[in-house]
Amino acid sequence: MGTGTRTRHHRWAVRAAGTAVAGLVVLGLTAGTASAAPSDAEIAAAEAARDEAAAQVGVLSAQLAEAEAAAAAAHQGAQIALQDYEQTQAAYEAARAAADAAVAAAAQAEADVAVGVAQVAGYARTTYIQGSTAPAATALLSADGPAQLIERAALLEAAGTHRVDVVTELTVLQEQAEQAEQQSQAASAEAEVLQEQAAVALADAQAQESSARAQTAALAEQRDAVAAQAEAAGQEVAGMQAEQDAAEAAAAQAAARAAARAAAAAQTAARPAAPAPSTAAAPSRSSSSSSSPSSSPSPSSSSPSSSGGSTSSTGGSSTGNPTPPPTTTAGAPSASAVQTAIAAALSQRGLPYSWGGGGANGPSYGIAPDTRVYGFDCSGLMEYAYAQAGIRIGGTSRDQWWNNRDATVARGDLRPGDLVFWGSGSSYLSIYHVALYLGDDKVVQAPQSGDVVRVSTMWFGSDYFGAVRPTA
Repeated sequence: MGTGTRTRHHRWAVRAAGTAVAGLVVLGLTAGTASAAPSDAEIAAAEAARDEAAAQVGVLSAQLAEAEAAAAAAHQGAQIALQDYEQTQAAYEAARAAADAAVAAAAQAEADVAVGVAQVAGYARTTYIQGSTAPAATALLSADGPAQLIERAALLEAAGTHRVDVVTELTVLQEQAEQAEQQSQAASAEAEVLQEQAAVALADAQAQESSARAQTAALAEQRDAVAAQAEAAGQEVAGMQAEQDAAEAAAAQAAARAAARAAAAAQTAARPAAPAPSTAAAPSRSSSSSSSPSSSPSPSSSSPSSSGGSTSSTGGSSTGNPTPPPTTTAGAPSASAVQTAIAAALSQRGLPYSWGGGGANGPSYGIAPDTRVYGFDCSGLMEYAYAQAGIRIGGTSRDQWWNNRDATVARGDLRPGDLVFWGSGSSYLSIYHVALYLGDDKVVQAPQSGDVVRVSTMWFGSDYFGAVRPTA
């Protein structure tokens, strides 16, 4: 709209030169000054195209904002599903260990039963070889005297007791072996069920993460394409406006020069060749002076207005309503533990984000689709940092909250070393991200796929879940 007004203001200066300029143009004195300039109609068409592109950008921006929110929600869901898998996988590993222990116990019980059976069989064999089922009587009757008789009686009593114990122990061992076998089978069955559940949870988490990444990639491609179209349309309009402004400025300057030349020529033509020495000459000079043309307006020096596309940044909005702890229940932090944890986390800066990667022992390859990415996810980085300080906080972000739920920190009481969390709802099961507070509104974190471990400015927002203090 401002371009059309400015164009009309420029035109009146050119038209003011009148017939003299037209004649000069015919004579070729102003050739090339405005012949290549775009017309008003061409500029109007370009402006219409630019406005149409801008309208399209507006529509797509709204669509992109919705799509970005959906992608952010999908990524949060993937993080939660990943924790479901890790929790189920941990339960499976515990059940598998219990099953292995039960199998070992069953094997040991079987071995003990075999030993007991061998002892009973040995006793039976000895009795058979001696030809008597009551070898004790023979032993007593063959004694050399009362002292030996008493000694043998005591030994036989002990032996008899031992034989009874052997049989009793054999019975107990057989019962234990049966129980161990049953426990082994039950533990193995539970482990198999948990393994199947873990596989389902992993597939679900991988599908959500892959979907979130695909949406993000598509959005980036769309955004770049729309931005390129808008920039091209703006540059075309700006270029045409610049060409027309330059042409009109040149034409106005040429008109001014032509008008000046015409005025000079008219003044020269009006001057008498041999003026008579009379006082009437003064009026003729006065009249010639009065015919001097007024100076034409100088061309406007205003530069073409540039239309820059406005960029609106949209972030993922949380659909939940976390309620951060209003009060601090944690005690003072341990300075040495905090320093160790922070130093450990900062030492990993630059390592890539790896979905499901990292842990107490350091970085690792992640879970598909990040099986070839060696680094950390958000909770893996936190687990590693505090493990270096000798503190076990858990392997998932929600475990890290739950294990320290009795040491919460209000927003206004954050101290270096505190863990800060974000979630999509009011339940701790909705937590999807964690970072380590450094102080001065800074955190160190493993943000998301495609990013690296880095220091960022602390943010809160509607999905801020709260903070805990592992060193309290």
